[in-house]
Amino acid sequence: MMEKADSGQKLYTRMRLWEFPDQYVIEPTDGSHGSSLAVSRVDGSMQLIEKLPDSNSVRVPKIRTIFGVVGILKLLAGSYLMVITDRECVGSYLGHPIFKVSSLKVFPCDHSLKNSPTEQKKMETEFSGLLNIAERTPGLYFSYETNLTLSAQRLHDLGDESKLLPLWRQAEPRFLWNNYMLEGLIDSKLDPYLLPIVQGSFHHFQAAIGKDIIDVTLIARRCTRRNGTRMWRRGADSDGYVANFVETEQIMHLNGFTASFVQVRGSIPLLWEQIVDLTYKPKFELVQLEESPRVAERHFLDLRKKYGAVLAVDLVNTHGGEGRLSEKFANAMQHIVSDDLRYWHFDFHHICGHVHFERLSILYEQIVDFLDRNGYLLLNEKGEKMKEQLGVVRTNCIDCLDRTNVTQSMIARNMLECQLRRLGIFAAEETISSHPNLDECFKILWANHGDDISIQYSGTAALKGDFVRCGKRTMQGIAKDGINALLRYYFNNFVDGTKQDAIDLLQGHYIVSVSRDMTPSSQREDLRLLLVLFRNIVIEASKVRSTALVLLSDMGWSKCCYSCICEGQWAYLLQ
Repeated sequence: MMEKADSGQKLYTRMRLWEFPDQYVIEPTDGSHGSSLAVSRVDGSMQLIEKLPDSNSVRVPKIRTIFGVVGILKLLAGSYLMVITDRECVGSYLGHPIFKVSSLKVFPCDHSLKNSPTEQKKMETEFSGLLNIAERTPGLYFSYETNLTLSAQRLHDLGDESKLLPLWRQAEPRFLWNNYMLEGLIDSKLDPYLLPIVQGSFHHFQAAIGKDIIDVTLIARRCTRRNGTRMWRRGADSDGYVANFVETEQIMHLNGFTASFVQVRGSIPLLWEQIVDLTYKPKFELVQLEESPRVAERHFLDLRKKYGAVLAVDLVNTHGGEGRLSEKFANAMQHIVSDDLRYWHFDFHHICGHVHFERLSILYEQIVDFLDRNGYLLLNEKGEKMKEQLGVVRTNCIDCLDRTNVTQSMIARNMLECQLRRLGIFAAEETISSHPNLDECFKILWANHGDDISIQYSGTAALKGDFVRCGKRTMQGIAKDGINALLRYYFNNFVDGTKQDAIDLLQGHYIVSVSRDMTPSSQREDLRLLLVLFRNIVIEASKVRSTALVLLSDMGWSKCCYSCICEGQWAYLLQ
């Protein structure tokens, strides 16, 4: 078990928020007897107070329990306080409780807006409206006791002085989701209120292997440097930070031993984009081609500093738009490959098709030497390091979701088997598949992880998830992929633009743009086009009527809706 972070001042774990007419007061109620935090409702300014303001019978303040302060966001005129109003304990990370944010709420500190010009009020209303979307941000996790932004290996390697720092000071900034929103609290030196939050995924299971009990945790950390939604954040920026960059760590506890294995995923590190234009698959557009080698070099230099050796596994097609993108990626890599940076292309769709994902064993045989050489972290019963991870596999497809998740789960499965052989639990030829309960738990773990990451980037669960979850492709899984592909199209064109604005606002790099709101008439026509596409997918992907009905039922649609879709009777569905 890892040492507990012994920071000088503990985080408050439970508080009361008092809504007074002129201020919000946050009072610790976890027995720590700390000072209360007063936040002005006029301008968002903060100060610590020792005594609650007086209340009277005329205006009784509203009181609610909260579990953390996410931060304060300053807009054009007002400021906005964001807090955690509900949480769920989802497990433990290296012995420390981990919580998932179940509910966020934003409290406006905008009384000064009353004296602002009309145009400023209008823009403030637009901005603050984005915070309603921000309240529904999925996949947020936190701990009051340990640094969730660091892998087990980096936590183990922290110096004694670093372990005494507050958690926010220890945090890896690129994985600190509320980094920008904490700035005001940091400036005011409010350490007990500074709660680090990560966005990603957290799942775990326990299973028996004979007389031994294995505990496996899977945690994902999403980078905030180029955070966003699928079609609105592609490729890299000029500094080499890429879209959908996620660090995934698989941790195993068994008989006092701890093993950790880290992988990363991220968009192809070139300057490229797909402009949303209502087509099903917008064209890939490469920009500033002359900068490609330098952008890729910056990206991989950063990875090598953080992870050591890097193996870049590229899963995209060799033909069409993907092929052109992959060719430019390979060309850029020619200039920077070295002993500790390798590039490997594996045409996933050509080799595995849409059903034979077991052929990923071909890829594993091609990269196993890198995995053996760079290994994983292994700690003994005393917490002493027996082995460390010296490098990382970086996997990408186009979205870094579906093909990537299937591939990462395959690599993680093999690495867990290596760890179990190292500890003497598995014989030389023994595999996870030899233990049905362990096998099923492992598949579900990675399938849930893939769904979480996909929902955050694309709005839907992962495609090809039936293989990760069941070990094979199914008719129902293929049909469900068709529906999710349709939903992604809808989100890309009609939802994700506004969602992207909300993300940019929270991360501190919002750029004012023309409103993407649609008129009711155009929305109606867009929905009509969407239903036509939906009809084609349902008919082609679900040849068996019963399968289609099951899928539609899962989405809350009735048998009547199925008939209307197949017969093209849109009027009923548009009511």
